[in-house]
Amino acid sequence: MQHILVADDEADIRRLISFALQRRGYKVTQAPAGDEALKLAMDEPPDLAVLDVAMPGLSGLEVTRELAARPATARVPVILVSANGQAAEIAAGLASGACAYIVKPFAPSELVDRVAAVLGGQCRG
Repeated sequence: MQHILVADDEADIRRLISFALQRRGYKVTQAPAGDEALKLAMDEPPDLAVLDVAMPGLSGLEVTRELAARPATARVPVILVSANGQAAEIAAGLASGACAYIVKPFAPSELVDRVAAVLGGQCRG
């Protein structure tokens, strides 16, 4: 079973994402903040991380860069989610090493489909 780390400071969004992924058969670990997400990823590297850009502690961009910089997690693909859909923010997210950037609000099915595509090899960390 593939393991997905979901980090978002909004509990409702974190639960919605997790529920949608679990329904598709993924194991999900949740974190409410970037620093906790990084710790969880170091303890048990996930197959993919879904990170909110704006979180307390470390941002999703910072977590993405930290994951890429550490040997144990360097190949973990990241999908960023954010309410900020400005072109410069999307470019910064992708430049941080993320495979995809999804703007909130989004359909859970859109995210699950993107997760499946990235895990299927559409983006390699």
